[in-house]
Amino acid sequence: MRKIETVEALEALYGDPVPASLSKVARRLTPKYREWIEGARFCILSTVGRGGVHGSPRGDDGPVVRVADAQTLMMPDWQGNNRLDCLRDIVEDGRVALLFMVPGSKTTVRVNGRAFLTDDATLCAGFERKKMHPTTVIVIEIDEIYTQCAKALMRSGLWDRNDAAKVPTVGQILSEMTDGEIGGGDYDAKYEERALPRLW
Repeated sequence: MRKIETVEALEALYGDPVPASLSKVARRLTPKYREWIEGARFCILSTVGRGGVHGSPRGDDGPVVRVADAQTLMMPDWQGNNRLDCLRDIVEDGRVALLFMVPGSKTTVRVNGRAFLTDDATLCAGFERKKMHPTTVIVIEIDEIYTQCAKALMRSGLWDRNDAAKVPTVGQILSEMTDGEIGGGDYDAKYEERALPRLW
């Protein structure tokens, strides 16, 4: 197959950018972008570092990030699996991209910028939930923010369907990867029971 190796060859295949795709880009939070971000409980955090690139789902029972000011977002790093892929990348490189989603909305909002981690005790305590504090907070400095067109969600019908029964469960995947030592139906059946006490 033919490999496209230059930006010029790529651009020759496509037309000019749609004007709205450029005019919607902001360099900081506008009132409407702030309203949208504060309404989002879920996003994908993407990072890059020496180990490659990583994408991590982030969610909360309320805004997934806190707006510090028009240029700055703060995301608590709640308990997880301690792989630290994205956190390690942020320490090594700092470039981040976030894709915010709101159930029922076919719009997504993208934020590109730079981030750093802090374990500032006062800041971490300010995110307290169920007497738990995040270990660190990701501080994101916005370079640009913009909406993404709805076509991908329209094509996929993401909010109009439930395909969970068509894909393997985590327990099935773990069982496959460990020759049955970990996972299986019992893992799936008891996961939420095990996880709920560890939230946040």
